[in-house]
Amino acid sequence: MTQPAAAPTVQRVDAKHRYEILIDGRTAGLTAYRDHGDQRVFYHTEIDDAFAGQGLASLLVQQALTDVRASGKHIVPVCPYVAKFLKKHDEFADIADPLTPGVLRWLESVLAH
Repeated sequence: MTQPAAAPTVQRVDAKHRYEILIDGRTAGLTAYRDHGDQRVFYHTEIDDAFAGQGLASLLVQQALTDVRASGKHIVPVCPYVAKFLKKHDEFADIADPLTPGVLRWLESVLAH
């Protein structure tokens, strides 16, 4: 018999500006962010193809947003997946800020360096 896979764990990796979801110690996916004042701007989410279809992106984003709430920051969803998640989960509406052209310009300048 094979051992069941360990439960996924989510960790914030500040040095890489992202949250990672791990299964059996292996990175299965990530959601990337940059901090802009009191806002955590999420701009990319991906799950490795080997782990697709297991609901990991939803779990990853839910735990990342819970961590943002605990840190006292607000969320700005540039990433389409995070934006879609927020539309379905209004429990985060109180900490979600709208994406503005200014934030988008700031993010583009930060990522260009």
